[in-house]
Amino acid sequence: MDIEYLLWLQGLREAGGNFFTPFMQLVSDIAAGELMLVPLFVYWCMSKRSGLMIIISFGISKFINGVAKLTVCSYRPWIRDARIIPDSYALKSAGGYSFPSGHTMDSAPVYGGLAVIARKKAVWVSWLCGVMIVLTALSRNYLGVHTPQDVAAGTLLALLSVYFGAKVLSYIEAKPERENFVYLAGLVLCVLALVYINVKPYPMDYVDGKLLVDPVSMAKHTYGNIGSFAGVIAAMFLERRYVRFTETGLNLKGVVLAVIGLAIYEFLRVNVGGELLKVLGGSWGRFVRNFSVIFFAVTVWPVVLKVFAGRE
Repeated sequence: MDIEYLLWLQGLREAGGNFFTPFMQLVSDIAAGELMLVPLFVYWCMSKRSGLMIIISFGISKFINGVAKLTVCSYRPWIRDARIIPDSYALKSAGGYSFPSGHTMDSAPVYGGLAVIARKKAVWVSWLCGVMIVLTALSRNYLGVHTPQDVAAGTLLALLSVYFGAKVLSYIEAKPERENFVYLAGLVLCVLALVYINVKPYPMDYVDGKLLVDPVSMAKHTYGNIGSFAGVIAAMFLERRYVRFTETGLNLKGVVLAVIGLAIYEFLRVNVGGELLKVLGGSWGRFVRNFSVIFFAVTVWPVVLKVFAGRE
């Protein structure tokens, strides 16, 4: 049934002359690109707690996605059925295992978190975020790079990450004496996950002498996902213990500093991250890159905000 559904969407795509394809590509690109800039702005300028809740949820979702992909080892739709012809543009970022969808699990924690924090003061934002969650999932099916179960499970796991992220933050606020235990437990999970993905067996299926999915390559990406989660843990610990900044508010100085911080964040993510991959290699390069950009956002730039735009 899932393949028939994808074939039906593929037929619509072809019959419509790819009229909606650029829009679906845009929705998909937003999910895996600059979407994290929104919660960072919230964290720095508007509501430290709300922004941090989304960042925690994002880290949890990345961790779950990486481990789940290497556990299930599900092949992409076009591998399962040669009739599926994915969109060539979307195919560039759709390598490796299929389940659950990485795009939905990158975006749904952000959209879901924003929907939660906006539900009382800006209901229209919550509705818009809900629509974007559905559109992101649909775009991955429409472009032929994920099955419906990939995006359904990804969306569910991501929204559960928002729930757990909120619970974790509430727990450490209510029981600060247990805070270090939570951080330690998270780091232990990271170590166990790294060991797990390196020792577990993977399918080694060949077609015409070519390996369908290289598990070594997939493990490299999961190192990055685990790095994001570890970065959230380390950054939270240092910020809450030593930095303790206060959001700047929506004033000129605060907004300008936030925009500068977002530009630096993107530079680190795209340019410095690429250099780390060259120097450290695929696995640890991705781990350090993802760890570093989260650490910068949660701990380093707040120091700048505290110095130049601090308020009681």
